[in-house]
Amino acid sequence: MQIFKEFKQFLLRGNVVDLAVGVVVGAAFGTVVTALVKDILTPVLSGLAHVPDFGNLFFSINGSKIMYGDFLNSLISFILVAASVFFFIIKPMNLLIARSRKEKPADESTKKCTECLSTIPLDAKRCSFCTQVQ
Repeated sequence: MQIFKEFKQFLLRGNVVDLAVGVVVGAAFGTVVTALVKDILTPVLSGLAHVPDFGNLFFSINGSKIMYGDFLNSLISFILVAASVFFFIIKPMNLLIARSRKEKPADESTKKCTECLSTIPLDAKRCSFCTQVQ
């Protein structure tokens, strides 16, 4: 019975549940990104290049078909997915994080101690941390 208690503790740990949620959300997000590339970006690219699909491109060597068109489709799809994730997810998230990390303006009622660099009141005659005369 001890092994079942340990297994239950393992399953109910926060990081296991977080990982499970991350996998499920990641799979759903992958579907959204795939749809964006397949339904929006690829048709736009096809319209600009006047070539809707490279899948039929191939060459033969000794009767074997080398389907380089499928490879081109996969490569273009990969580049579009990577660009979509970068420009629509990574860049906006980096901007949000940078905005949230901006330093707050310094409190004008305090100053830094010249000796220990602690923050002390502006009117202080001595630092309360190192007792240096200000």
